Amino acid sequence: MKKYKPTTPSRRHMTGISYRTVLGTTKNKPEKSLTKGKRKMQGRNNQGRITTRHKGGGVKRLYREIDFRYEKKGIPAKVETVEYDPNRSGFIALVSYLDGEKRYVLAPQGLKSGDKFIVSEGAELKTGNRLPLSKMPSGTHIYNIEVQPNCGSKLVRSAGNFAELLAHDGSFAQIKMPSKEIRKISDKCWASIGAVSNEEHGLVVIGKAGRSRWMGIRPTVRGSAMNPCDHPYGGGEGRSPQGTKRPKNKWGKGTRGVKTRNKNKYSTKMIIKRRVKKKRK
Repeated sequence: MKKYKPTTPSRRHMTGISYRTVLGTTKNKPEKSLTKGKRKMQGRNNQGRITTRHKGGGVKRLYREIDFRYEKKGIPAKVETVEYDPNRSGFIALVSYLDGEKRYVLAPQGLKSGDKFIVSEGAELKTGNRLPLSKMPSGTHIYNIEVQPNCGSKLVRSAGNFAELLAHDGSFAQIKMPSKEIRKISDKCWASIGAVSNEEHGLVVIGKAGRSRWMGIRPTVRGSAMNPCDHPYGGGEGRSPQGTKRPKNKWGKGTRGVKTRNKNKYSTKMIIKRRVKKKRK
């Protein structure tokens, strides 16, 4: 972690990641053929309505096209550089396949320039290699997991995360997710061995409001500071209590302990043990 001299009050506790020591020497610009412009939606849907609050502004970003499908099977790949990606929490690696094609992939912990990996059913159990769940022993740490065979990686893609392969159960594999949820996934699905890079991401202290604005995060306003027409907690003379029987959000829906998961969700039958909820202090 990188700390700063307390030249201002907000600088005193601010921390960051020393990318130069983590990534080493790498090129300044990403691979041009694998990048494109990305329009910011500011939390709005295709009708222009805000569906995700507190999003907007931020520094302009160039989007890196990441290969989550890993369709080049049986072809060895060599890591050219490990790079920072502003669109995700983990680092990415520019890899060159033996046939000359270049692609960006999500980098695992410990991956560095010059390393090699392969996507194959007969691959050895080495960090970065990718193979079906049926070919992995119990206790293996994995990331970039498919939900359905050949659908591309969907699970465990955030910085520092990994899942654990607990056991094989018939045509399914039991996976312990980072949230401690245990669920079944078809053993025909593919996954990468290791854990996602940039494990220090969760230790970063933002330090000041302006830094959040650079990241595209807008302020969150308390409901009690609003007017009655804007929130159930709004209005009143001075600082008023909530005045409702149970906690509510802006739209009157219950919060704190209310289950929001769809009862008829397709993947519910695949969950063996639900995730552990954190206790409120």
